[in-house]
Amino acid sequence: MPLYAALHHVTDYRYARPVLLGPQRIRLKPAPHSRSRVLSYALQVEPASTFVHWHQDPYANYQARLLLTQPTPALRITVDLVVELLPFNPFEFFLEPEAADYPFVYEPGLARALAPYLSVDAPSPQLQAWLGQVDHRSRPTVEFVVKLNQQLHAHVRYIKRPEPGVQTPDQTLALGSGSCRDSGWLLVNLLRHLGLAARFVSGYLIQIAPDSHTSPGTHGLDATELHAWCEVYLPGAGWLGLDPTSGLVATEGHIPLACTPEPAGAAPIEGQLEATEVQFSHHMQVTRLHAPPPAG
Repeated sequence: MPLYAALHHVTDYRYARPVLLGPQRIRLKPAPHSRSRVLSYALQVEPASTFVHWHQDPYANYQARLLLTQPTPALRITVDLVVELLPFNPFEFFLEPEAADYPFVYEPGLARALAPYLSVDAPSPQLQAWLGQVDHRSRPTVEFVVKLNQQLHAHVRYIKRPEPGVQTPDQTLALGSGSCRDSGWLLVNLLRHLGLAARFVSGYLIQIAPDSHTSPGTHGLDATELHAWCEVYLPGAGWLGLDPTSGLVATEGHIPLACTPEPAGAAPIEGQLEATEVQFSHHMQVTRLHAPPPAG
């Protein structure tokens, strides 16, 4: 039986003086391929005079481009959406016979289409050492990628890291810790070096606690947050989400916003502004609904 969740997300920027902002890019609308159905969506931008133009980027993610023509002392971005959270089996697929066991090679046409998601730099000694610990013996492909995700989860301790940017794979391995975006980007790199196409995902994570008992990590409360994870492309399955923060596969609570070859292209909000001091605040909440909202 599906649940319905209403998510409210407010991002506030307050500037020390009125400033002229360059174009701002907002990636806060669920991607077209989201497995959880979006029943309603609204983006509100203040100041109200802001011009908002929606389009899709080269990877089919929704992106709003904001244009502000006058200096402003603040910018507020509010997202309200309702999604249907219907549990699904992420392993309900049949791999193509040639991809059933790892290692395998993508057929040439598919490899050309996946080229941006296979691109890697030469591995550093640290990354090479970690890859050397991976068991390369032939085994079912799904078992291989699930085990790799679990190994990374056990190796990298999750921390909340408010600093902008993404750690390099070497930094995350050396520290043994990182935010969700750091471990997600590390897993993308590991998979690519192992010959598997992978992409970086930013999105919302919605966790609805069961009515009868507390599930791990929820403390009995419904919760939501901006999150990041990885998707790997398996012929016959398509893109399979892997979340190294939890060591699990992505399910109905993972709502992708942007899927890109590099983390920089998936930032929820980015843009230019004149040099000034900025106060940033961020608020999210989720409310469970036991019935879908009325149409219209």
